[in-house]
Amino acid sequence: MRNPSSSLEDRIPARAGVGLKAEHYRTIIDTLPDVGFFEVHAENYMGAGGPPHRYLSAIRERYPLSLHGVGLSIGADRPLDEDHIARLRDMRRRYTPGLFSEHLAWSSHDVGFLNDLLPLPYTVETLKRVVEHIDQIQTALGCEMLLENPSTYVAFAESAYTETDFIAEVARRTGCGLLLDVNNVFVASTNQQWNPVAYIEGYPLARVKEIHLAGNTRQEDEEARPLLIDSHDRPVEDAVWHLYELTARLIGPVPTLIEWDADVPAWPTLAHEAERAETIMFANRLETPRHAVAR
Repeated sequence: MRNPSSSLEDRIPARAGVGLKAEHYRTIIDTLPDVGFFEVHAENYMGAGGPPHRYLSAIRERYPLSLHGVGLSIGADRPLDEDHIARLRDMRRRYTPGLFSEHLAWSSHDVGFLNDLLPLPYTVETLKRVVEHIDQIQTALGCEMLLENPSTYVAFAESAYTETDFIAEVARRTGCGLLLDVNNVFVASTNQQWNPVAYIEGYPLARVKEIHLAGNTRQEDEEARPLLIDSHDRPVEDAVWHLYELTARLIGPVPTLIEWDADVPAWPTLAHEAERAETIMFANRLETPRHAVAR
């Protein structure tokens, strides 16, 4: 299926946004901070009603929303959950988000649902399965899906594609857009000894319609090599900011989200991170980016 586009009135502006957390509901409604958009995890709002929906409805009246899924298990070797897709469709109809995204990962199995986003082997078989699942999702939801690059800690020996080539082929075959998580690039590149600059320069940047930035936790593996965990519990580190500067120079302003999902700080800390992202986004804007994003 070729991607249906979001309506013009629902599009996310090329500004910095913040992940919406319950800790900040009242601050946002009472002070109306100057941020470009909010992003919500779809699975947190799949109930029929209650306070979360009341707050989200009030915030949606004032801000555009991006909808981010974590539970579709796009790479799983099993059929997608039709009930989950139906709940996503209801969310889209209710809140008309400008963007919808999901992960290149799997988390479901015959015996249940795993609380992790697990990596995939980049093989012809996996490619076929992921393409079929994305086609199914885009058809069912009636919108373009953005596919997010994963944070990984291991690689599969049987992979026949590089990660960037695999993602590019998925996008080519499905017409989906891409969400480039710059922290995931840095985490995976550190853990697997890739060159993060080469990764970004080799990425299908013209398909990128949203960027994520987040913090990570630094550990060591059993051989005392750096091991980064995609923890989303602290500020964006300098190396990730530098990669974001490179990305901004290559593609120009793109909606950029600050992800902070654990140990959530007071609102001013998140607002400061968003302001820094927006400053970098526009300071590094070129008159003609090398990889202009289709709008």
